[in-house]
Amino acid sequence: MTNPTTTVLAAGSELNEERIVALLKRTAPFEPLSDQRLREVASIATPVYLKKGDLIYTVDERSDDVYVIATGTVEHALGPSAQATQLVKIVGEADVIGWAALLKNKPARLAKTTCLQDCEVLRINGQHLIEILAHDEASGREVMTCFAKMLMNEFTVPAWLSQVQELPRKVKVGADGLETANLTGVSLTMFRIAQWLKSPRPYLMLLGFTIFIGLWYLLSEGWHVWRFDRLPGPVEVWEEWTSRNPVYGISLFTPEYYTHIWYSVRRIAEAFFLATLLGVPFGLFLGWSRKFREYTFPIFETLRPIPILAWVPLAILMFSGTETPVIFLTTLASFFATALNTMLGVESIDESYPRAASCLGASKWQVFRHVVIPGALPHMFTGLQISVGVAWFSLVAAEMVSGQYGLGYLIMTSYTMVSYPTIIIGMATLGIVGYITSAMVRIAGDQMMQWRVRELALGGSQ
Repeated sequence: MTNPTTTVLAAGSELNEERIVALLKRTAPFEPLSDQRLREVASIATPVYLKKGDLIYTVDERSDDVYVIATGTVEHALGPSAQATQLVKIVGEADVIGWAALLKNKPARLAKTTCLQDCEVLRINGQHLIEILAHDEASGREVMTCFAKMLMNEFTVPAWLSQVQELPRKVKVGADGLETANLTGVSLTMFRIAQWLKSPRPYLMLLGFTIFIGLWYLLSEGWHVWRFDRLPGPVEVWEEWTSRNPVYGISLFTPEYYTHIWYSVRRIAEAFFLATLLGVPFGLFLGWSRKFREYTFPIFETLRPIPILAWVPLAILMFSGTETPVIFLTTLASFFATALNTMLGVESIDESYPRAASCLGASKWQVFRHVVIPGALPHMFTGLQISVGVAWFSLVAAEMVSGQYGLGYLIMTSYTMVSYPTIIIGMATLGIVGYITSAMVRIAGDQMMQWRVRELALGGSQ
């Protein structure tokens, strides 16, 4: 067998730059590139001549290069470690192989490729190709997306295996004289904030709040509409909230205000942690094991509709003190939302993926770890966002009944003390803190599911 790294194209070959560019235009991955970018790719492409029976590469070899077939046909046989359902494929002119060079964390070849007849191929270094694609971010990402789509569709490789490398993010700044910069960390966050401020979204949001507060003012303080004339208006609430000497004792300048916030946030953190720790594994097993579900799901569905307030007497009987019952009630409500959405996430996974992995020799634990858990993540984090919201209103109900300190306790005691502006202050604080905690869960989900962004792009979503 002849190694292609030492067999360069014969001098009489017609694979010149123009023919290489024309060949690249016909390939699915490189089609989006402009003529200029195609010439740059052609400049790093090394033509190689191979004879019938020669190996281009084999399983477990180092994967540095991508290959484009110029003439002839090649047998592309994936090894068992690739976990694909279509293991052998015959590829010919204008087909692309060697895509493992573009995969994340895959330094070794996944397939054995053998020439079925005399062949001419182009050898393109993967890292050099990525550098060229980074010069034109839009079309470069189209190329990488096309590679990922080809892996999942043509070779039916699972999504978790076909994650291609990300292009370096280059953004034009211009105003400060910097033409391009790789944005990461704080710089990337600031760039996204700047892009958000340039969009109409923040101004539409501001308009919505303005309309809401304006209607509130007109109904309560301006027109004194019946049913609203006894409610404190936005001016009265704002003056109380920002006063250094509040009439009702609670404002931004009183330590007691932050004590209530701290108690509620701490309770939410403890309850959300416990609900996630218990609810995620429970939901995974509900969706994964039919026998486990038959035993437990009827009990789960019987307990889930019971309102949290109905649990208050039992919580007080079961747990001593005032703190533990509040944590129990909050955890219980959050647990149901987390477990149910996690179970739905497992059920949403295409059955062909676990079946294909099992047929290729994967153990139940490997299928559970590499297929079930990643596949359930989108629903799981949706459930966690719902869960943290459920935890907040459950916490308020629990604090009203058996709590001491906390925003729910503040709202209830303000009502009994006829401190109506303080009720609105507590409610507004709940909304702000609850929004922040939901956003934190959403950001954590985005960081853990970068592959989801690519998958949505393949479906035409952004």
